Amino acid sequence: MADDLTELKTTVLNDLHHAQGAKMVGFAGYEMPVQYKLGVLKEHLHTRASAGLFDVSHMGQVILRGPDVAKALESLVPVDVVGLAEGRQRYALFTNDAGGIEDDLMIANRGDHLFLVVNAACKHADVARMRAALEPQGITVKMLENRALVALQGPAAEDVLAEHCPDVREMKFMDVATLPIAGAECWISRSGYTGEDGFEISVPNAAAMDLAKSLLGDARVEAIGLGARDSLRLEAGLCLYGQDLDTDTTPIAAGLGWAISKARRTDGARAGGFPGDTRILSEMAEGTALKRVGLRPEGRAPLRAGVVLFDAEEGGSEMGTVTSGGFGPSVEGPVSMGYVPRAQASEGTTLWAELRGKRVPVRVAKLPFVPAGFKR
Repeated sequence: MADDLTELKTTVLNDLHHAQGAKMVGFAGYEMPVQYKLGVLKEHLHTRASAGLFDVSHMGQVILRGPDVAKALESLVPVDVVGLAEGRQRYALFTNDAGGIEDDLMIANRGDHLFLVVNAACKHADVARMRAALEPQGITVKMLENRALVALQGPAAEDVLAEHCPDVREMKFMDVATLPIAGAECWISRSGYTGEDGFEISVPNAAAMDLAKSLLGDARVEAIGLGARDSLRLEAGLCLYGQDLDTDTTPIAAGLGWAISKARRTDGARAGGFPGDTRILSEMAEGTALKRVGLRPEGRAPLRAGVVLFDAEEGGSEMGTVTSGGFGPSVEGPVSMGYVPRAQASEGTTLWAELRGKRVPVRVAKLPFVPAGFKR
């Protein structure tokens, strides 16, 4: 995040953020709210206890149309798109020829087209990658500029949204549907990135402000900024692209092997055929040198991205690096994630973190730090 707000893009909800007293920062080329008047700690806890509304309109929304579009997209991602049922969504990864991760994304089957949501910082590169690979196969790739995206997250999210459209109660985790909310035709998925139950709502720009105000008018809903979004996803053990995932990190090292569908593995009918398949499938069988783990430091000081891990309190060898870290309000203590050698990746292993010239003990911990609350 950066504090220089010059020459940044804004979302259609920018005026609402300012009216709500948000502190704004630069993020992925956009002016975004990092926190509101409640502050990060209370916003985090409110989302865990009730419902929080996030503006995620900076993310890329993309539609793919064309003959055999699901099969075509499988040339870029190691997941089963062909077998994705209509009205369902799946987590996916763009990989490169070396097996590294170019971005993580969501893919939804909307019947006559696929709807993708990609990360803000990667969306233009993602669209260029898809156009280069898919347009020669007759697939049109369209990035939507006329829709906003908000996320309503927390245990009260269903009750709040059901007052606008009772049909949302029938949706299960990763279901997608087109439903009317606050007078607008919305594309809704039962998903999010907080570890809580909730919904992501794509809404036409012209209706976004009314929708957001309507949801915030419910006493159970508070506006939530990027600060709490980060601490929520960290407690949930969810990766942030650019920190926990990057072009040099493979899905297997990142602990995302579950996302590689059986049909795309060596024993599947459509095995391989995606960038980096040789390395990724080999690592699935043989393991990786490094592994993403949860980390719980002793004391109250958080270990943030970039902190180096060692195998001894003094001297010793470097054992890895913290990629995400901060204070976890729900667990009432610091939490981090990072990469360590597989021999040091067992739960309970003690490592040492270099923090302000001193080494502090860190215990390898099970992920997630807070159990998921998804509606299965």
